[in-house]
Amino acid sequence: MFHNFRPRKLRFAAIPLPNDEFVMSIPYKGIIPPLASPLSDVDTVDVESLERLIQHLIDGGVHGIFLLGTSGEGPSLSPDCRRTMVREATRIIDGRLPVLVGISDTSKTESIKMSQVAADCGADAVVSAGPFYMPPAADQVAPYFASLADASPLPVIVYNIPICTGELFTVDAVRRLLDHQNVIGIKDSAGNMSRFNRLIELTYDRPDFTVLMGPEDLTAQAVMMGAHGAVCGGANLLPELFVAVYEAAVCADLAEVQRLQVKVHALAEQVYSFDSGVSGFLRGLKCALSCIGLCQNVLSAPYEPSSDEMYLEIQRRLQEVFALETVPA
Repeated sequence: MFHNFRPRKLRFAAIPLPNDEFVMSIPYKGIIPPLASPLSDVDTVDVESLERLIQHLIDGGVHGIFLLGTSGEGPSLSPDCRRTMVREATRIIDGRLPVLVGISDTSKTESIKMSQVAADCGADAVVSAGPFYMPPAADQVAPYFASLADASPLPVIVYNIPICTGELFTVDAVRRLLDHQNVIGIKDSAGNMSRFNRLIELTYDRPDFTVLMGPEDLTAQAVMMGAHGAVCGGANLLPELFVAVYEAAVCADLAEVQRLQVKVHALAEQVYSFDSGVSGFLRGLKCALSCIGLCQNVLSAPYEPSSDEMYLEIQRRLQEVFALETVPA
């Protein structure tokens, strides 16, 4: 299960645990959930639910929060809605955790504008998957992101998510970006562990460079290989579970990792399995969050919310498999 296991003690020397008092520093470490965006309609932020969800994550011991990522439906929201999400979320978090903000857009100009919004609201860094309709050619990726980093008032974390953008971030592109001091990390959602290990090796001489895993079922393996942490969408629902996975991986406690992985896999099977790909994940996650009273079962276009039948089935599974208290439909 844990091939290429290479524990690297220096990376873990100052990792904060959830009950400790700490100040987050570069590189970012731990579980940094991509916050779901609570909506009251397809383009209006539900601020009351946003407060509940953020407090749920803080109570669960997470180490940071990532706004407007895939789980946050960022690219589907209007610019006004995105700005509201950033403004309200940073106000609610109020410096209690580091805040990363997604600025992915088809327009570089809009990405830079959102980076400025994030800076004005007090966020710590921005995250970009790059243009996803007219993606740059392989030899243009590093120059594009270098120029984005030049224009950004906040440090930039690049986001490799081939399912949405194609394979932009080759190992060579990342190697070239390591020379840019305002590019401070990568979130990798490709799921290729051999390639992920090469990314980690690239950063040996850049100790301030954050390497984060995307797919939540690979969190433990990635951390034990040397990653700093993970961006787990399921942590919106079960933050304590993913924090526990991270801590077990940091300690190389294989027995505990294997015990917790059963629950991580159950989450995918029981909640995300009603549809394939991003659609299945988002619809299942938003429905589950609604079932436990954290937000409404509303998604941005083009996704439709779960049916009443799906809602009742996920509600039953949350009660029986995860022993979660749910609210009436």
